[in-house]
Amino acid sequence: MMTVRFVLGSCALGLLAACQPAVPEDSRFGVGFDQTFDAQRLDRDAALASGLSSTPGLPTTPGVSAQPLPAPGSPEATAAETRAILAQTGAQDASARAEAAAANSGVAPLDASPANPAPAVINSATGISQENNFDAVSGQRSIESDAARIAANRAQYQVIQPQAIPERTGSGPNIVAYALSTNHPVGTTLYKRFSLNAAGKYNRNCGQYRHQDQAQIAFLSAGGPEKDPKGMDPDGDGYACTWDPSVYRNVNG
Repeated sequence: MMTVRFVLGSCALGLLAACQPAVPEDSRFGVGFDQTFDAQRLDRDAALASGLSSTPGLPTTPGVSAQPLPAPGSPEATAAETRAILAQTGAQDASARAEAAAANSGVAPLDASPANPAPAVINSATGISQENNFDAVSGQRSIESDAARIAANRAQYQVIQPQAIPERTGSGPNIVAYALSTNHPVGTTLYKRFSLNAAGKYNRNCGQYRHQDQAQIAFLSAGGPEKDPKGMDPDGDGYACTWDPSVYRNVNG
């Protein structure tokens, strides 16, 4: 029984070995590769060496210049940019220039070129102040001249002496002087008041004035604070129509 199994196993191994592909004997190639890779590599190297691409999909290598480019910002780079701008400007034909001039109110376009003459200086006599330029100022002034100028300015000074405040000439009561002559707060009854329909008279007469100062002047002119014929001071504190003397007292203090 063991012999039969051994014979069958040997046959199966022989059949599997017969189905395996042949392994290339050349050690340069790995498993699953052939010589097409070497051929493609040789073609690519040849194309790169000649500057042309023979392989589909490989971009053409541009030619390389041996002349170094000028550094950005250098005089050489600026000169190259200027030449390119001048070449582009010079390519504009005469008809385009005429059309541009017509669209510019008849003023011909200005060609920006280093060869153009420098613009004329307008009002060069006035110039800019040189007060902060020590060299320029030292040539125009001196310590002696500045001292003479200061003395001349002081000679023109006019000293105005203080004067007394003029007396008030207008007629009528002075509510500022009245406020400073009192010291009792608003609402303190000092004068007797008795009037029929006091609230109606107060609202009617106080409503005639746009400001409390005007009402207080009218109140004092009519005999206040002792008398109040118009009913403008119903609580008898001497202040009509919610007038408050503390405004003037605080200023004086």
